[in-house]
Amino acid sequence: MKVAVVGGGLTGLAAAYRLQTLGFEPTVYESAARVGGVVWTEREAGFLAETGPNSLSNPNPMVGRLLGELGLSDRLIEANPAARCRYIVRDGRLEPLPSSPLQLLTTPLLSPTAKLRLLKEPFVAKADPAVEESVGDFVRRRLGDEVLAYVVGPFVGGVYAGNPDALSMRHALPKLYAMEQEHGSMLAALLARARASRRSGSPGSSGSVFSFPHGLGELTEVLVQRLAGRVCTASPVRRLSRRAFQWIVATDQGDARFAGVIFAAPAHAFGDIEFACDESEKLREAASIAYAPVAVVVLGFPRGAVAHPLDGFGVLVPAAERRRMLGTLFSSTLFPGRAPEGSVTLTTFVGGMGRPDLVGLEPDALVGLVRDELTDLLGVFGDPAFQRVSVWPKAIPQYDVGHQRWLDLLDEIEGANSGLALVGTYRFGVSLGDALASGLAAGDRLGLYLGGAGPSLR
Repeated sequence: MKVAVVGGGLTGLAAAYRLQTLGFEPTVYESAARVGGVVWTEREAGFLAETGPNSLSNPNPMVGRLLGELGLSDRLIEANPAARCRYIVRDGRLEPLPSSPLQLLTTPLLSPTAKLRLLKEPFVAKADPAVEESVGDFVRRRLGDEVLAYVVGPFVGGVYAGNPDALSMRHALPKLYAMEQEHGSMLAALLARARASRRSGSPGSSGSVFSFPHGLGELTEVLVQRLAGRVCTASPVRRLSRRAFQWIVATDQGDARFAGVIFAAPAHAFGDIEFACDESEKLREAASIAYAPVAVVVLGFPRGAVAHPLDGFGVLVPAAERRRMLGTLFSSTLFPGRAPEGSVTLTTFVGGMGRPDLVGLEPDALVGLVRDELTDLLGVFGDPAFQRVSVWPKAIPQYDVGHQRWLDLLDEIEGANSGLALVGTYRFGVSLGDALASGLAAGDRLGLYLGGAGPSLR
């Protein structure tokens, strides 16, 4: 039984792989000349550049099984324990991000007034769950303005490249939202988690991040190998129509018929394809889900050209600092093999919802901008020995206040169209692990439907 997968990013590749293991015949249609979506690893002269996502968070069981089936479990490398420290810029200085409630009360990152404000947190009333708050409103209410500006705001910038006053707390940071709903206090929730961790005997490695010796591109390469002959690059889908119990996919090479379709392209791709199915107007409406633009600038330097010890994960830059970058990863500290002996690799992110104009700069201008910022913050000097620039005009979907409307709309579209699954980071989480897990789950759901074991895809 043939199934089409529209979109050859990791979500689509994972969905196609899962369908193949279930006995279906998937065909992946990718509009670009290469697969992998925003996952893009480049290697040159001993430097390794990740110009999209840089790591995979602690894999959940479903993703762990996938890595095992692909023979990649033994190739996973965990981030250097010495890189656990994350720096935040405050008044032009790099200060370690607090990693515990006690450190929040002692950090130079916050003023004495802000620390006193934190002591009120256990006594702040829980929000009405019927009222949707932005991340900014939630953090100001519970923790105060400074914690928003110098702790949570930079974190949101690192994950979503987004605006905390626009992002929905319950959708963008669901675990933190659940802490208040379940415990009534963030501090009480953190203490309960610490007690549970001690009882279980595991200090909590859930925050670990991983990659592969040759970068995340290894995952893309192995999936494509397993799907040999089933991936069509440079094949944009022009029209997607439903006729009785079949789906017809139209490309420049002609029409093909399928029993089902997994649409794994980004939400903005809904506006690039002609749809002839139920609720097609709602599909076009979903194309307006906002995405943050991001430019990624990877630079390699001799180790002696960087004054900072690079003894951490990287540095995040709060919007309050009025700088022109979101943050920088110390890539060669995080994982081995990212730079030749005696050199370092730094990966810097520019743009986001706060400065979308910067993403439109020419590559040389972006490199110059980043070099100026790194000179101020890390003491970098001299010309880079390596550089790569990638621009993603629509990089990260934004889970803004009102995002539930999009989720409901997508449910309605699926419910009205048998054999159609809509999957992607705009719906099931923006991390690389979320992308993989949602692709696998979509393959399972469509497999159940087509195999007659499930009544619908919902």
